[in-house]
Amino acid sequence: MAFARKVWKLLVAIKDGLALLLLLMFFGLLYAALTVRPNVASVQKGALLLKLDGAVVEEPSLVDPIKQLVSQQAPVGEYRARDVVRALRLAAKDDRIKAVVFDLSRFTGGGFVHMTEIGEAMDAVRAAKKPVLTYATLYNDDGVQLAAHASEAWVNPMGGAFVLGPGGKNLYYGGLLDKLKVTAHVFRVGTYKSAVEPYIRNDMSDPSREASKALYGAIWENWKADVAKARPKANIALVGGDPVAWLKAAGGDAAKGAQSAGLVDKLGDEAQFGQRVAEIVGDDTRDPGPGHFAHTGLKTWLAANKPAEPGRAIGVVTVAGEIVDGDAGPGTAGGDRIAKLLDEAQAKNFAALVVRVDSPGGSITGSEAIRAAIARYKAKKIPVVVSMANLAASGGYWVSTPADRIFAEPGTITGSIGVFAIVPSFEHALSEWGVTTDGVATTPLSGQPDVVSGLSPEIQSMLQLNVEHSYGHFLGLVGQSRHRTPEQIDAIGQGRVWDGGTARQNGLVDEFGGLDQALAYAAKAAKLDSWHPEYLGQRDEQWASILQRLGGSDEDSAPPAEARDFAGAVTASQMGLIGKALAGAERLIGTRGVQAYCLECPASAGGRLPPRADLTLLARVAKVLGLN
Repeated sequence: MAFARKVWKLLVAIKDGLALLLLLMFFGLLYAALTVRPNVASVQKGALLLKLDGAVVEEPSLVDPIKQLVSQQAPVGEYRARDVVRALRLAAKDDRIKAVVFDLSRFTGGGFVHMTEIGEAMDAVRAAKKPVLTYATLYNDDGVQLAAHASEAWVNPMGGAFVLGPGGKNLYYGGLLDKLKVTAHVFRVGTYKSAVEPYIRNDMSDPSREASKALYGAIWENWKADVAKARPKANIALVGGDPVAWLKAAGGDAAKGAQSAGLVDKLGDEAQFGQRVAEIVGDDTRDPGPGHFAHTGLKTWLAANKPAEPGRAIGVVTVAGEIVDGDAGPGTAGGDRIAKLLDEAQAKNFAALVVRVDSPGGSITGSEAIRAAIARYKAKKIPVVVSMANLAASGGYWVSTPADRIFAEPGTITGSIGVFAIVPSFEHALSEWGVTTDGVATTPLSGQPDVVSGLSPEIQSMLQLNVEHSYGHFLGLVGQSRHRTPEQIDAIGQGRVWDGGTARQNGLVDEFGGLDQALAYAAKAAKLDSWHPEYLGQRDEQWASILQRLGGSDEDSAPPAEARDFAGAVTASQMGLIGKALAGAERLIGTRGVQAYCLECPASAGGRLPPRADLTLLARVAKVLGLN
């Protein structure tokens, strides 16, 4: 019996070992299949298909593999703006690409500067005598801007195109906090530093309204100018100025109204649009069917066209999203993470450094960590150039101060040179429930800051002094960068935001131009004849790649189902408003320290809610209520 037991144990061990080996082989093959790189042979002659199921951003967020595995939804798409632009420029010169097709059915938008850059690249494709076609059920402002650059813009007969224009309402919590008997202690410097207003007012102050009108007015004029230049027949004055009369004249049919106003060219469903594209580029031999056409997707196209790397490297670091302390990101600008990227790259001996900024600011300690790391490059006597994208305000401008030259676009939002801090206290709310405090203090600061019994006059004075010192330091950094006195910077500071055109006039920006112009300037300043950009931190994330591929290929992805008509878009905007309210509550109760943040700046391109975009609405509610 003892011998039989030993034989049985041996057989069980062999069985377990074989099972484990088979499992390892299975997952190894699955990993290899999901992470295999597209090759040049997979590029199909026909159309370049840009299926933008999500937002165009400066820096995509990192997919959290654990959260994504337990989630019931596929990752929301984020497309790096410069990848889209590079794909278009390559398509203009490659004979394999006969046309470019944008599927904007689930496009959630992007920043104005990014849309302008993509529009210019679309113009380059058309200049190469290749058609550019767009399709969507519903075009919003960003979609309308892209469609304006198309040779053929199609819309689903059940959809339409609408022009909303920049601007909108902010949420104000002053009345709510009064009812809850919560005291928001605000410490700020800057007449126009409106980021604190939601917590102390019920409406917008006159200085804030003045600055916002000027800012949004300039952006609106830039948007209209871009659309009018690309599509002169578009009647923006009618659609944007009197939308009710426009839609009424079309009998309530938004698709026909968009066509009559020149926003789109043709009406048709997805199959009809696909048949039109097939007439130009040919049928899809790999997947024949109604509306299918020969095409190559964005990821495949980029993988088959790796950029050359001649000459010396120019380092490019990206500061995108809200600036926070710690290692957050990509997609959020973690100060420690970006500073570490810069410091670790010191050994690469870059000929120059370009800083690409797309941030509304945030923590001043995070901003200072990034600025100091950039300054260490400048100390090496190499050119340092800043390229501003959609946003470079408050902390986004703070990190720009070491630059030898600053590039921005007319539609860039920048400035907002000011700082603030908010500390809530609950002494009045707690007293309503019979909660009081008592104790012994050895100094005026014992137990301070006390959010339960209230802040002492001493701690309030010290906090205000600290904020004023931070503002003075901010003015000094900008003054040194712009070769002006702090008093001169204060005159254009005070927390006021500026569009890129006005910022160039008042000296906060040196020159109009995008990342390409900034790189060219850096190369010239470094006296380079041959060079290439090296983007810090841009590496392939294998887990993210696997999860995205599990959700489908780049042209066959399946994001969460949602209504795509006008009513559906309105509902989605209301959900965004709820998210905005929760983000405001988190900002009040969160421990953030002194901030250099821009309220007027859009939350993010495409509606992304920084810096905790990974939280669902229920999770955000729970966090605000202290339930998790």
